[in-house]
Amino acid sequence: MPRKLKITNEQILEAAREAFLQQGFGASTLEIAQRAGISEASIFKRFSTKEELFFAAMGIPEIPPWVNEMESLSGKGNLKENLIYLCHKILEFYSEVMPRIMMVRSRGKDISGFRDTEPPPIRDFKILFTFLEREMNQERLRPCDAKAVAHILIGSLINYVLLKQMSLQVSMATAKLEQETFLNYDDSPTAMYSFVQSLVEILWQGIAPN
Repeated sequence: MPRKLKITNEQILEAAREAFLQQGFGASTLEIAQRAGISEASIFKRFSTKEELFFAAMGIPEIPPWVNEMESLSGKGNLKENLIYLCHKILEFYSEVMPRIMMVRSRGKDISGFRDTEPPPIRDFKILFTFLEREMNQERLRPCDAKAVAHILIGSLINYVLLKQMSLQVSMATAKLEQETFLNYDDSPTAMYSFVQSLVEILWQGIAPN
C-alpha cells in the first residue's frame, strides 16, 4: 500500500486562511480539516488551540517579495516604469494581507502587537522613502520631499485596497437585505495595473527629473 503523503503545516494554514477569510473566526476546525484533507485531531496535534491556528494563518510576511526586487532596481533602468512595476507589486501585496490585518483586528488584537516588528504600512513607507531618496541623490528624480511622495504612493495603494474591502462588505449587506447580487468591484489584475499606472503618471509630472 502506498504511503499517504504527509500534509505540511503550510497546507493546513492555507486551508485555515481561506476558511477564516470567508467566514471569520467562526469557521470551524472541522471544516478546515476537511478542506486540508486531514482529521480535525491532526490540526490540534500541530496547533494547540483554534486561536493559535487563527493567528498563524493570518500571519504577515516579514519581508514582502517586492522589497528584494526594489533593491535590484535601485539606480537602474527607467525609473517611471520601475515605480509602476513596484507599486503594482505593493498593491498586490496589500490586496493579500489587508484582509488578514482586518481579521486580526476583529479579534481585538492590535496589529502592532501581533508581531515584534513595526506595522507593515509604516515599514513599507520607510522602505519606499529610502528608495526614492536614493534615486533623488542620483538625480533620477527632481529634488522634492521624498517622504511626501512615499506617503502619497503607499497611502493611495492602501486606500485602494480598503475601499475594495468596504465595497465588498456593502455588497454583502445589500445582498442579505435585498436578495440582490453583489455589487461588481473590478479588482482584476488589469484594473489594478491601470490604477497604478494612472497614479504614477499623475505623480510623475511633479517628480520627473529636469
